[in-house]
Amino acid sequence: MPELTLLHADHAPAVLAFELANRAYFAASVSDRGDEFFDRYADRHHALLAEQAAGICAFYVLVAEDGSVLGRFNLYDLEDGDAALGYRVARHAAGRGVATAAVEELCRLAPARHGLRTLRAAAADENAASRKVLVKAGFVPTGPADPADVGGKPGTWYRRDLVPPRQG
Repeated sequence: MPELTLLHADHAPAVLAFELANRAYFAASVSDRGDEFFDRYADRHHALLAEQAAGICAFYVLVAEDGSVLGRFNLYDLEDGDAALGYRVARHAAGRGVATAAVEELCRLAPARHGLRTLRAAAADENAASRKVLVKAGFVPTGPADPADVGGKPGTWYRRDLVPPRQG
């Protein structure tokens, strides 16, 4: 059973392998990260851990039983109980409910672990799979996304309230 776990230093080789193995697959729906991302991945991983330690972001990996990474699920721009969600799942794991289950689990964890009340996520309009994951996980569309937020393509922002609004 895959496990959603907070990113740590030991994940670097598996995350790099995941990114490299799925580079062309990801580039079909979002902007390619470029050669420098891969060439300097150790530095990038260290920087992510520093952002996480500072409470700016929270990075999760979905790890298979064999230790390989099946997906990445990132909470970024954590501020005032709100954060943006970004995720990517390996090609061989796509279409099997893996992303939906991990996003739902992250929505359950986020209030207690990170003090979050709402999550927002942008998906390209042409990325039916991502839009389906968000809707299945309880997100609702809130308006157009800037193309810069979705790999240069037209898109939509989605939002999910994680805790009921205060009444009174």
